[in-house]
Amino acid sequence: MAGRTAAATLDPWIEEFLAYARLERGLSENTIAAYRRDLASWRSYCTTEGLDPSALSGEDLTGYLEALRGGTAPFDRPYAASSVARMLVAVRALYRFLAREEILELDPTTTVGSPRKPKSIPTAISLEDVEALLEAPDDSLLGRRDRAILEVLYGAGVRISELIGLDVDDLDLDSGTVLVRAGKGNKSRRVPVGRAARKAVGDYLIRTRPELLKRSKAGSSSGALFLNSRGGRLSRQGCWKILKGYAGGVGLGSRVSPHTLRHSFATHMLDAGADIRVVQELLGHASLATTQVYTLVSDTRLREVYLASHPRAKR
Repeated sequence: MAGRTAAATLDPWIEEFLAYARLERGLSENTIAAYRRDLASWRSYCTTEGLDPSALSGEDLTGYLEALRGGTAPFDRPYAASSVARMLVAVRALYRFLAREEILELDPTTTVGSPRKPKSIPTAISLEDVEALLEAPDDSLLGRRDRAILEVLYGAGVRISELIGLDVDDLDLDSGTVLVRAGKGNKSRRVPVGRAARKAVGDYLIRTRPELLKRSKAGSSSGALFLNSRGGRLSRQGCWKILKGYAGGVGLGSRVSPHTLRHSFATHMLDAGADIRVVQELLGHASLATTQVYTLVSDTRLREVYLASHPRAKR
């Protein structure tokens, strides 16, 4: 009876909350789907434990988090700390909405602290691996495009969304800079690109892009910098596929993603002595704390070199 009561109570609340999130907050369908999945987990827990969703305590929510971490009923596996934190966010959002709409008198989630997520160290590949990856494309029509893509991803440290959003007019080969308009928070920044990236992009613009543009529908992608094989603007999925193909070809396999090259860009610059605030500007980070995680990578590398090289470290 208790389980049916929990479901009957939560189901209309969840649907009302999701409608609010979609229509009033304008959240994406992907976010709505994630909320729905996470709230379904909460619903399952309430049903299993016989909880009344309208009369919760902090202990009830703590028990939910412990069940997620431990993989106990109704969950068939333990969840990572990052997933547990995300699932609590969904429950918080639901009950905050219910309290604001005066469906509930109080928000019971305010008494529960957020679980600490472990600090993740970005994955970077070695300079030798980067060089092998950048040399992998051949001199074919699409090979020249792919080399330019890889060189810009690593040479400018841009996000994949920023790369595919670049237009030809954003590039200034004479000054060796690119204007990144699609950064997080809609913040534009101008990023320098090195000699290798400028050469690769210049070669692509002269020898490849005009040929690809001939394949496009009239005016559909005339401004896009990077084009797919049909002459349209390169998609996020298309860029992933290109990178994965070359990574597999040089033995890097699943170790490389577009963000890996961004991580490597930052890590290699810091390893070479770049000021962290300069790297922050290049990456487009609003907070220095976001950039500081890369110093953990460099510190790890320094320790590895020390332990491998110092004669007293081996004893």
